[in-house]
Amino acid sequence: MSFDRLWAELAPIGRSDDGGYHRYTWAGADGDARAWFAESAAARGLDVRTDRNGNLWAWWGVPGPGAVATGSHLDSVPDGGAFDGPLGVVTALAAVDELRSRGFTPSRPLAVGVFVEEEGGRFGVPCLGSRLATGEIDPARARALTDAAGITWADAMAAAGPDPDGIGPDPDLIGMFDLFVELHVEQGRALADTAHPVGVASSIWPHGRWRMDFTGRADHAGTTRLVDRSDPMLPLAHTILAARALAQSHDARATVAKAHITPNGTNAIPSLVSAWLDARAADQSALAAVVEGVREAAERAAHDHGVTVAVAAESTTPLVEFSHDLRDRLAATVSDRVPESAGPVPLLPTGAGHDAGVLSAHVPTAMMYVRNPTGVSHSPMEWADPKDCHAGVTALADVLADLLAEPGRAV
Repeated sequence: MSFDRLWAELAPIGRSDDGGYHRYTWAGADGDARAWFAESAAARGLDVRTDRNGNLWAWWGVPGPGAVATGSHLDSVPDGGAFDGPLGVVTALAAVDELRSRGFTPSRPLAVGVFVEEEGGRFGVPCLGSRLATGEIDPARARALTDAAGITWADAMAAAGPDPDGIGPDPDLIGMFDLFVELHVEQGRALADTAHPVGVASSIWPHGRWRMDFTGRADHAGTTRLVDRSDPMLPLAHTILAARALAQSHDARATVAKAHITPNGTNAIPSLVSAWLDARAADQSALAAVVEGVREAAERAAHDHGVTVAVAAESTTPLVEFSHDLRDRLAATVSDRVPESAGPVPLLPTGAGHDAGVLSAHVPTAMMYVRNPTGVSHSPMEWADPKDCHAGVTALADVLADLLAEPGRAV
């Protein structure tokens, strides 16, 4: 199957010795992965283009209105897994091969996309390529985003080739798409104990990232009395524990997994600690309660320890309910390949964000998930069995054949 060849070509790019991936937007491995996509698409006779925001699009047919789009992303979180993003890209190319092997000719264009900075692993804002294209982030803010080394998005993008002065809303591109379908590895194990290798998404929880800056006073760790300290690490510790308790009480998710410490010396009390809260919940009210509770806990703890704190949202995404008509159409198509005894195709909500979620406010959008027996994601342990990946190719090819069979809006 062409999936296996494509996967074997992409898999070594950006992989570390422990099996994790480091593909950061506009950096070396990311550029190599983008080049792999462009070459693989061109080898299939697809017309490869880079849009104004650096997203890649490989077109089967003449680009124009009424198109169906699919794809995902190639960037990773630090030490991420192999499947999150790349599975959807490789599967899309393999689905084109599958459709051609069936002798299928689309009645309207198909675009296979690769979005930039979906994870936010380098510049902090997730789904940045789709947010820019849909006008959901100010281009000036995006250009000014910096990575851990202080390099701006504008400088990194320019060094990679595309012009950062041109980034921003792309209504001409988005207006071409009648539909968008993203295939993704399951980030959980709802499918693991079922007979279904592929499920269909129902919704994405509201979620976001908030930056917390705790400002204290640098001092000597050995000579400064405890009573005289303004140590920003202490209110951060209280805040992390409060976030865990609040998430538990609201059946939500709250994580503080990234922090920058200044000056970051073992014998120096920090002057500044910047940390990021990732919060997600099944509904907006629960999410708001968690975030406001964390903010209040941070302010109380900062006051108690002689520290100031500022909390600011860096990215927020509301609840996404995928198009019910399109969702049900996908589920019906996928179910044709599963024995009736397996029961209905599972409809799965998720707390994970995706470019499909951003696009859903502008284009009828749906997602499919390939079974992940470990349930682990954003880790080298992330996994999908090759047979399930092949089932994903077949499912996506079936879905695309259905959607591409008639011109114009299909749902």
